[in-house]
Amino acid sequence: MLKTLKSYFGYTSFRPLQEQIITTILQKKDTLVLMPTGGGKSMCYQLPALMMEGTTVVVSPLISLMKDQVESLQANGIIARALNSTNDETTNAQLYFECIQGRVKLLYISPERLLFESNHLLRDIKISLFAIDEAHCISHWGHDFRPEYTQLKVIRQYFPQVPVVALTATADKITREDIIQQLNMRNPEIFISSFDRPNLSLEVKRGYPQKEKIKTIANFLRRHRKESGIIYCMSRNGTEKVASLLEEEGFHAGVYHAGLSNEQREMTQDDFINDRIQIICATIAFGMGIDKSNVRWVIHYNLPKSIENFYQEIGRAGRDGLPSETLLFYSFSDIVMLSRFAAESNQQGINLEKLNRMQQYAESDICRRRILLNYFGETMDHDCGNCDVCKNPPKRFDGTIIVQKALSAIARTNQQVGTRTLIDILKGYATYEVTENGYDKLKTYGVGRDVPGKDWQDYLLQMLNLGYFEIAYNESNHLKITEAGKKVLFGKERAQLIVIQREDARGKKGAKGHKDSAPAPLFVSTVFEEEDAELFESLRQLRKKLADQLAIPAYIVLSDKTLHLLALRKPETIEEFGEISGIGEFKKEKYGKEFLTVISEHLYKG
Repeated sequence: MLKTLKSYFGYTSFRPLQEQIITTILQKKDTLVLMPTGGGKSMCYQLPALMMEGTTVVVSPLISLMKDQVESLQANGIIARALNSTNDETTNAQLYFECIQGRVKLLYISPERLLFESNHLLRDIKISLFAIDEAHCISHWGHDFRPEYTQLKVIRQYFPQVPVVALTATADKITREDIIQQLNMRNPEIFISSFDRPNLSLEVKRGYPQKEKIKTIANFLRRHRKESGIIYCMSRNGTEKVASLLEEEGFHAGVYHAGLSNEQREMTQDDFINDRIQIICATIAFGMGIDKSNVRWVIHYNLPKSIENFYQEIGRAGRDGLPSETLLFYSFSDIVMLSRFAAESNQQGINLEKLNRMQQYAESDICRRRILLNYFGETMDHDCGNCDVCKNPPKRFDGTIIVQKALSAIARTNQQVGTRTLIDILKGYATYEVTENGYDKLKTYGVGRDVPGKDWQDYLLQMLNLGYFEIAYNESNHLKITEAGKKVLFGKERAQLIVIQREDARGKKGAKGHKDSAPAPLFVSTVFEEEDAELFESLRQLRKKLADQLAIPAYIVLSDKTLHLLALRKPETIEEFGEISGIGEFKKEKYGKEFLTVISEHLYKG
């Protein structure tokens, strides 16, 4: 197994659980693998495919995902093919011929095509294994259910002797049980990998208005020049708006959402994969089909609707294991909007609970990684040291008076206002709704003039999460005081609020009522210690040239991690080049000479 791993993929050791999973598959047992995005799922079936006699059939939901995986395998000298709707007749004729000859080791196929080929091509070839990728798509309980995946039941019916491995990054207990039942798996071995991705830093920024969000993102992007990343937005309109605002700040950003044509989406995705665009503003439709290993950062412009969605989306960063940064913005309006979506959905109870857990994560003042791991049933006995809470624990103050002012204003309107009108009352703004309803005559009118409007947004969000009031979504989002809120309002309990941290335009953080204190740096640079940065840049340019010649993404030629190791170790012989992690026999022979030439020229010049 290790010999095959090094020969084809250039690695000398397995990631956690990979070896046990591969051993189980080689014993022809049904297997369910739950492993986080970037955890090395594909290796769990790609390596057995090379060691077993016959062809491994991989069922994949997205054409872009198939393309990416097939290109990566071919770049390692492995014969892999994809059978989907983009193929023409000539391509399919050649593919059938190679499959029947037994030359193809991995055949990627869409679930729709699998049903058709079960009585045709698949009957005529020796199948060693069925691998069901993104297996949560088969379950109604999965967050990305796809009806066509239910057709996969035919595998057991038509090919009863062939082992099945189902793989997914996000599946809770009920989804796992459903996958096993839907695929009619026989006493499967179940492997649940650690969900910890320690290379991802986690940061949340709360209550920022649009202008401040864009300034913060612009500062963030200046730290990540020449590095790829994704900005996720809640709506199609949001993606367009954010991209436009970033253009004004001097950044070029691509846009990706379901309202664009297939051609536009494919072009944007292709530009991103091939490093022609570094920044993508996208809805959650983007990214599932991407194995791009050098995505260095992910920003959520709005709160995601569940921790599953959030975890899978941030997982698109740092797949090569190098340090990568994630940043989540959220505001009161996000909560209101997502709660309405959840309340109007078919699975109202489940979706509201999932949103509630997402909100708790964003609002928490304890280690964020521990919350994420706990959600997936995993415990960690120490803080991670790589999230904003660990690096800069929040300061608290007695906010009882602030809370009482807000709750009193809600009570005096007979609990008939939403947040915007409440803030107008507290600030003493004579808006149409305030004057029309006589709210300017209330005792609480203007009692919060001393607090900036954006701070009121933040304090109200904290109050919501502390359970002092709730939102009646069926009553135009009116605010209703809870029993806990009444205790504070009538002086029976005190309220602790978190001191608001703000960043100014230069990215400096300061707390209200405190002197500016420099927060601990959250993001660690991806440059290796003692690495030759100039040599790395030369190697990166060579990689881009080779990728363009072969019409494949640069990270498929060699990963960022491999380039960093080359710039650190500076191999001088072909054997030393082949010992670098990520360089197998095929890549050693194909690329070794050209990379060694660049290294040699650099050393000679130095």
